Amino acid sequence: MTLEPQDKVSLSNIRMAKAYEFLNDASANFKEGRYKTSINRSYYAALNAARALLILEGANPETHEGAITMLSLRIVKPGLLPTDIIKSFKVLLSRRTDVDYGDFETISTSDAEDSIKITEEMIKKIDSVRQDLLKSLSHPQQDRKI
Repeated sequence: MTLEPQDKVSLSNIRMAKAYEFLNDASANFKEGRYKTSINRSYYAALNAARALLILEGANPETHEGAITMLSLRIVKPGLLPTDIIKSFKVLLSRRTDVDYGDFETISTSDAEDSIKITEEMIKKIDSVRQDLLKSLSHPQQDRKI
């Protein structure tokens, strides 16, 4: 799928809005004592933030692992985000997998609270890079004649 720059921007904005919505859902669920749902929403907030950034780079991964791989290759490797963001993403994915598919998983309050904190930090870093990319898409460098 090839998208025009304005389409990438629109899709990125939609995904980032969803990331913030899911982060709010994670916090609300945490306050209500629904820690498993809080962890689930934390992970999906981070995933949507990553996808909001990746679409600006022309990447639209179809799997969870694909999102991690593309984030690593296209964003972390060039130095746009620190390497620890991949570790954080994997922690969130692991916790989400445990709560969604584990039959006997118990989740502590601290795990759910930590997931929200990790996600807040990830979204802040991702959105900062995203804002920079949005600026470059809206003001592309023009060829200069010497």
